[in-house]
Amino acid sequence: MLISLVGLPGSGKSTVGRQLARRLQLSFIDSDHEIEQRIGCSIREYFEREGEARFRDIEQEVIDALSQGGPGVLATGGGAVLRPTNRQVLHSRCQVVYLKSSPEELFRRLRHDVSRPLLQVEDPLRRLRDLFTLRDPLYQETAHVTIEPVRSSVPSVVRSIISTLGLPDVAPPLPAPPPASA
Repeated sequence: MLISLVGLPGSGKSTVGRQLARRLQLSFIDSDHEIEQRIGCSIREYFEREGEARFRDIEQEVIDALSQGGPGVLATGGGAVLRPTNRQVLHSRCQVVYLKSSPEELFRRLRHDVSRPLLQVEDPLRRLRDLFTLRDPLYQETAHVTIEPVRSSVPSVVRSIISTLGLPDVAPPLPAPPPASA
């Protein structure tokens, strides 16, 4: 089974995806990383040079190819759901998990991150609110389940995904911390 994570920039798709893959003993793929390998530069550079439409063309090709792979965890870019083809492909080929975070929570996490091209604007919080308004219905349409990781630890989000999808937790639990000395 291929599990795909969707959500706004900064919602934790890559971080949660890596941990989820490790926990389920599956491979992890980040579609943005695969795109950067293909285009030979950062997404930000490509966006600036070629524009969003050309980037979305490449993203669609990559998502189509990656979604045909074997079992694993796929983290998608925040705008992957903008194309109807991507929504259909992800929903039909993957178990899609929407990591839903509020624009305010995302702004708190991303306010110092300069690597995200869509947030390099005068008012990034407003931009996140606009993105949420546009994309939330698309994430909901694409996803099989929605997880709201409001200030949850990554391991608790991973456990929630495993439980919600009814997956066997194949990795041994993490060891308990040593007892505190008196």
